[in-house]
Amino acid sequence: MASIPPNGLHTCDDNHARCWWCGDDPEYIAYHDTEWGVPVDDDVRLFEKICLEGFQSGLSWLTILRKRENFRDAFDGFDFTRIARYTPKRVEKLLTNAGIVRHRGKIESVINNAKRMPALCDEFGSLAAFAWSFEPAPDDRPASITVDRLPELTRTPASTALSKALRKRGWSFVGPTTAYAFMQSVGIVNDHLEGCHRRPDVDNLRMQFRLPRLPSRSDPN
Repeated sequence: MASIPPNGLHTCDDNHARCWWCGDDPEYIAYHDTEWGVPVDDDVRLFEKICLEGFQSGLSWLTILRKRENFRDAFDGFDFTRIARYTPKRVEKLLTNAGIVRHRGKIESVINNAKRMPALCDEFGSLAAFAWSFEPAPDDRPASITVDRLPELTRTPASTALSKALRKRGWSFVGPTTAYAFMQSVGIVNDHLEGCHRRPDVDNLRMQFRLPRLPSRSDPN
């Protein structure tokens, strides 16, 4: 990861100030500028994000990003209905795939979580409705997102609650830190730094985003 400037911002050759972590890597810049923090309500993409954040544990996100297409190929585009039918033989095949992270526990976790998806969707309507119900209230967020505040946000009450609710339903590799990284990546929170050229754009996208609706009977906690 690039060294952290005092204000947390890195100005690239195009003169745009960005969150320091994407540095000058073209793939990371593209991810930062087009995906990170953009609200997502598609269940397949949300399931993919949860899985990839689980694989990222102990590694850099750039490592996962560079392998993402390999992961998509290996896991049938993260179609959870197909993954739920994976057999032990398929696990062994995945463990020979050098294009992904060959960690048995994480691979088996993807299959386990895929098997949990139908019950969660029956209960809450969709993974999107469930996940977005953990969006923190504005008063629970810092007044401004600065590089000094970010270390306080690696796990939050909201991400802890999301993690607890998932684990209660049998999901794995969804600890509070992983849950918060997921929330950052899919726009449930906007953690682009103050001064980053993407922060106002993501704020606007979040304002325009139509929240998925929970069935009135559902309580995720």
